[in-house]
Amino acid sequence: MITVGVLGLQGAVREHIHSIERSGHQAVVVKKVEQLNEIDGLILPGGESTTMRRLIDKYAFLEPLRQFGEAGKPIFGTCAGLILLANKITNQEGYHLGLMDMTVTRNAFGRQKESFEATLQIEGVADDYDAVFIRAPYINAVGAGVNVLSTYQGAIVAAEEGPFLCASFHPELTKDDRLVQYFIKKIEESKKHLQVKA
Repeated sequence: MITVGVLGLQGAVREHIHSIERSGHQAVVVKKVEQLNEIDGLILPGGESTTMRRLIDKYAFLEPLRQFGEAGKPIFGTCAGLILLANKITNQEGYHLGLMDMTVTRNAFGRQKESFEATLQIEGVADDYDAVFIRAPYINAVGAGVNVLSTYQGAIVAAEEGPFLCASFHPELTKDDRLVQYFIKKIEESKKHLQVKA
């Protein structure tokens, strides 16, 4: 049994929990740093990235989250979570976790009233994925080690690098769990790899 955590400081936490449980795995809302030791992978949910960073700092999560990722544990960042994973953010000095080699732009598709749905082709996941974009960021550029999984109108909206996965949209807001299941496969592969190393 895989245990997947959802960072529970802000954002669409409960919907992610339901998606993990529908996929047949155990889900945990992570509100304390010590809980990172109990999970095999972590979802950074959508929300508001500057608010999330403030709460991450308040509860001393930044370095433990970075260490979690650097240890090879999979992390899936959705919407604001994608921004947290990036090592470059346009019009902003510095970064948050800096675990993925990519440049991102916040609110790139517009404000709340410009929210929309689109059908995406996501490599290795689906040809007909219904994606919900709400104040969504997008990825401007990626490093050589990053695999682009999906684009929308020329903008990169889903990508992966090693154990890390990110999406501009909110996969938890539909009943389509295929992207979460793709992330769970990454966790299973990582768990096997880490056990071999141990």
